Amino acid sequence: MLLQVWCPHLIDRQTDRQTDRQTDRQTDRQTDRQTDRQTDRQTDRQTDRQTDRQTDKKTNKKTDRQTL
Repeated sequence: MLLQVWCPHLIDRQTDRQTDRQTDRQTDRQTDRQTDRQTDRQTDRQTDRQTDRQTDKKTNKKTDRQTL
């Protein structure tokens, strides 16, 4: 039978590890959210530009036809 001895330094280490893991997870989640937001913004900008270009081309074609 093993005797369990109360060792504050072991408890401290375990607590430190748990805290580290929680902090890591939290940091990972925050980083993920930031990356997601940044990616979303970039995608939005690209889509906006592409839509703008397409609209410009259509408008230019219509204008060219009307001018002729």
